[in-house]
Amino acid sequence: MPIRTPRGRAAAYRGIWQWPLRSPARLAVTAVVVVAVAVGVSLAIGALGGGSDGRGTAGPWPSSTSGRSVPRAPGSAAVPSTPAPTALPPVPDLEPTTLPLSQAPAAALSVAARWSAAWVRPPDGTTAQQWLDGLRSTTTEEYLGVLSNVDPGNIPATRVTGEPRAVRVAPRSIQVQVPTDALTLIVLVVDTETGWRVAGYDRA
Repeated sequence: MPIRTPRGRAAAYRGIWQWPLRSPARLAVTAVVVVAVAVGVSLAIGALGGGSDGRGTAGPWPSSTSGRSVPRAPGSAAVPSTPAPTALPPVPDLEPTTLPLSQAPAAALSVAARWSAAWVRPPDGTTAQQWLDGLRSTTTEEYLGVLSNVDPGNIPATRVTGEPRAVRVAPRSIQVQVPTDALTLIVLVVDTETGWRVAGYDRA
């Protein structure tokens, strides 16, 4: 029959906890059961704790945050890591292609000679426009704009005194040295769509 009175319940509880004390064998069995229950509860708590934070029980926690992923706000896009820049080999300086002086085009040398003869100081009474028109057929349009600001009366040379000579030759340009009675010109002749034309000059 079930126990219905407080006195009966107390007697039942007293009988339960006094049962291990009635013999050494019962006490040993009770101790083993208690230890087994405690170990099982500890293992269960450890397993639940490892699953909650993702670390598990495989090893100790890391001492730094270098291996942890940074949490992102809900809905935010993942930011890809930027790769380290790759060091590129140094690029050598570009040098213009030069050709042997013997490969200077005869047409370019002729243009340099004719341009120099038209460039020297013209006879008295020659206007600046007439002087410029004499250079038009052998000069690029861009360089004609520069020469339009020159006063031909200030040019020291009055005549060409020698043959043109190439001093630097490239596939589409050539520098030609032309002597005059006052100075030596270094004339730059370039290959254009309309043929060889003078694009500048300097003094040697």
